[in-house]
Amino acid sequence: MFQDEARFGRITDPRRCWAPKGCRPTVKKQVVREYTYAYAALCPADGVCDTLILPVMNAEAMNCFLAEVARRHPDEMLLMVYDGAPCHSPGALQLPENLLVLTLPPYSPELNPVEILWDHLRETFFPNLAFESMNHLEVQLVLALRHAESDRPTVRSLASFPWIISSL
Repeated sequence: MFQDEARFGRITDPRRCWAPKGCRPTVKKQVVREYTYAYAALCPADGVCDTLILPVMNAEAMNCFLAEVARRHPDEMLLMVYDGAPCHSPGALQLPENLLVLTLPPYSPELNPVEILWDHLRETFFPNLAFESMNHLEVQLVLALRHAESDRPTVRSLASFPWIISSL
């Protein structure tokens, strides 16, 4: 499985959108520095995706996420591939018995297929939206993450990089 976390907040990112010819769409812009974090782990071979929303990105939250993924896959031995974020330092992590970790090379987000999942979710569920509160943002984030967990064919198509599939 590949793992990553992403920050979702109330700072909008205006994106291109369709509009009838001659019409210029109006998109709200807001800069409110409130954030939450989505954690995801996915398997490129079968499209299984496990997600969790946590308020921070630190070692304690990462331990919580790894424990949840291990709990969801009790009969499997998992290899979790992740980036070298400071909260992933080996000394800070408490690995479940059925989980091993492997760190990607530094400064190589293009090797992690979860980055593509984040782009897909932002483009599909968050285009040109301004949220009144963090609760509204989290409702939309739950909707997006539930979709990712239930739509295995899409996750597999986004994540099955040739170099990953050939190494399996």
